[in-house]
Amino acid sequence: MSARARRARHAPPDYWPGFVDALSTLLLVIIFLLSIFMLGQFYLNQALTGRDQRLAQLSSEIATLANELSLKEAANAELGAEVKRLTATLQASQAAEGAAQLHALELESALAAAQATSSQATDEATLLGDQLAALRLQFASLQEALDAAEAKDKEQEAQIVNLGARLNAALAQKVGELAEYRSEFFGKLKAALGNRTDIEIVGDRFVLQSEIFFDSASATVSPAGQVELKKLAGLIVDIAKEIPSDLPWIIRVDGHSDRQPISTPEFPSNWHLSAARAVAVVRYLESQGVPSKRLAAAGFGEFHPLDPAHTQEAYTRNRRIELKLTER
Repeated sequence: MSARARRARHAPPDYWPGFVDALSTLLLVIIFLLSIFMLGQFYLNQALTGRDQRLAQLSSEIATLANELSLKEAANAELGAEVKRLTATLQASQAAEGAAQLHALELESALAAAQATSSQATDEATLLGDQLAALRLQFASLQEALDAAEAKDKEQEAQIVNLGARLNAALAQKVGELAEYRSEFFGKLKAALGNRTDIEIVGDRFVLQSEIFFDSASATVSPAGQVELKKLAGLIVDIAKEIPSDLPWIIRVDGHSDRQPISTPEFPSNWHLSAARAVAVVRYLESQGVPSKRLAAAGFGEFHPLDPAHTQEAYTRNRRIELKLTER
């Protein structure tokens, strides 16, 4: 046995070749795995790149869809508003249609009433035609009667003219008689009063100063005034007995005041005072037997002065009672 063989027998085992083989094998596996990883990484990058592009495309599509959705929502809002408007229009149309139907019913009722009225009017027109014909006959008859009456009136007209002349003559006679009695009354009263300075004759009137009958601002006949009025009353009663009862005569008593204003609780104005004095004279003459229907009282206030001057003399003259026998 050779020495090499012996060394080999007695030498330790050699692991290095196996280790190298294992290491080579491991390296090949690692290289293979790296190749696979790199290949996977490549495909993964490709997949990621495609995914990003797809995501970008999807984002763009989503944005487009969102825009379209906004447009659709706006369109839907417009459609909703249009639907509300159309609904309101429909409701208004339905209400108008109901009103129109009600109006149509009313028109039908009015038409029926008008037709009934027309029928009634036709009947009334027929009746009026008959009545008109009858009235024409009556008018013809009345015309004949009128002609006859006119002929008779012409006959009576001469009689009426004659009667009117007679009546005027009678009235003139009465007026003349009244004038005669007025003149007699005037003469007797003038003679009875004498030539007194406090009594004035103006035309056909006797003017007596108020101071004869009344105190200042009073409508109560004074004792002195009662004496004078008693004389006048006796004269009027005597004359009244002589005047025929059918003559329309009266003794008018007119009260007048001056221009100085008066304002008291009893007499708010000169008109009140003058009227109250006239009434007081009439009342006293009535109490002395003068017939009431032959007496009349009137108040003229300060509006008919005998003297327009603003003096005490004018005021005294204008404060007066006037007596006049006149027609009623």
